[in-house]
Amino acid sequence: MDIYYTIEEKYLKAIEEYWYGESPKSFQLLNEIIITDASYAKAYYQLGRIHYYELKDYNAAGYYFKTCNELDPSFPDLYKDYIQLLAFLDMEKLLNVVKEKALATPGVDCAAIWNIIGLHAEKKKALHEAKRCFDEAFAITTSKKQLDIIEENLERIERKFKRKVVYKYSIV
Repeated sequence: MDIYYTIEEKYLKAIEEYWYGESPKSFQLLNEIIITDASYAKAYYQLGRIHYYELKDYNAAGYYFKTCNELDPSFPDLYKDYIQLLAFLDMEKLLNVVKEKALATPGVDCAAIWNIIGLHAEKKKALHEAKRCFDEAFAITTSKKQLDIIEENLERIERKFKRKVVYKYSIV
């Protein structure tokens, strides 16, 4: 039997189990953490990730992400997954509120946030808004991999703009 002396040790073990593909064990450890300390925000975040990516239970994922955000709004890891979920569920009002909080939080990958918002706008056929978001992401990214993804998104938007061009012909 494993004995963990602190919440942090149990949390790190839960993360390790998750990354080794042991979601049920991670799930159990995270729930034990919440029973012990209901204000431990990181446990809610990890439970949200399990519900979102593994169980596809989007309502539960939203609950856990929202609870984490309420307990620790300065926790930067939360925002990318939370915004991705809100965009997926098309929760426009909450998405805008969380986006503003995310962009003001130190440590958040703002380029990733702008990219997600841009993809959401593109799906809603708001191409000018999508381009603006991708331009914001492009301007602040420092990762070559992320830069390539954003450039691909910008090229796709440009192709969509060109396709929408209407030609008028007149006989002279």
